[in-house]
Amino acid sequence: MTIDRRHLIKTAGAAALGAPLATPALAQSAVKWRMQALWDPGTTPQKFEERFVKRVSDLTGGKFTIELFAGGQLIPAPQAFDAVRGGALEMMKTFDGYEAGKIPAFAFTSTVPFGFPESEQFEAWFYEMGGLDLAREAYAPAGLFYIAPTVYGQEPLHSKVPIAKIADLAGKKGRFVGLASAVMAAFGVSVAPLPTSEVYSALDKGVIDLADRGDLTANFEAGLAEVAKFVILPGIHQPTTATSYVANRGAYEKLPAEFKAALAVAAREISAALRQHILVQDAQVLPKYVAKGCTIQRFDAADIAANRPKAVAAWQSATKDNPLAKKILESQMGFMKSLGVLG
Repeated sequence: MTIDRRHLIKTAGAAALGAPLATPALAQSAVKWRMQALWDPGTTPQKFEERFVKRVSDLTGGKFTIELFAGGQLIPAPQAFDAVRGGALEMMKTFDGYEAGKIPAFAFTSTVPFGFPESEQFEAWFYEMGGLDLAREAYAPAGLFYIAPTVYGQEPLHSKVPIAKIADLAGKKGRFVGLASAVMAAFGVSVAPLPTSEVYSALDKGVIDLADRGDLTANFEAGLAEVAKFVILPGIHQPTTATSYVANRGAYEKLPAEFKAALAVAAREISAALRQHILVQDAQVLPKYVAKGCTIQRFDAADIAANRPKAVAAWQSATKDNPLAKKILESQMGFMKSLGVLG
């Protein structure tokens, strides 16, 4: 039989081109990580973390699995940062603001009080304005890799006393964390950075007058309608919120490209899904607060705008002259100006 030389070359070339694509798939071994989230078991946000780890597994054909733990299930929540940095866990879901006292840049990658009024704007800063790279730069010295944010809307204020205008905040005692602590202090609030688990009892006992805690539905489920009869909107202290998927850098760098891509894709999908879910929940839960005897109060837009310059001064002070924090804030303020949020 005579073999066509051109056919032989063509066949061999195709095989050579196909080999680099096929070999990694055949050689790819399974990877299993452990991740501790922020949330209690059975809560809405924890259910979305379950969806996140399932999506990562699905995208990798089951070869990349993440064992999920609720907040505090493996280690106390405040120790998660060091645990992931040290390699005890490969990954965590965190709120950057918890570490803002040590790393000033984190004050601005978690929430910006009086800042972006829409969650899509904050998410656009991460994905379209270089925010992801800046967040990764902030985490890098700790040996950690910032994967992506989960961005959702406002968190309300719950108060034992009426708060009709921003000036009414002065002289009150309130629970806030992260950048909100500095900004609310600038408006005359005596700030107590209590753990989330202590908010209900602190309001009930009158230790504080008002508090930030979580989204409207989570706070209703936690019973805040029983101990704080005024719900204040919009949540100027936290108009949009970003929690963060963060991995041990060494573990992340060992992942093949397709596993890294799966983390990024799943994170962005869950961000949109949770945000939309909370949007629907918020509309449904407000009448439940009213039925419990709560009054819904709303700050006037002109009042917010008039007080924003004081918040901006607090932002600038919160950078603590850290070069990266200043760079992040300048980027965000530039984007807010283009959006018309800042004059």
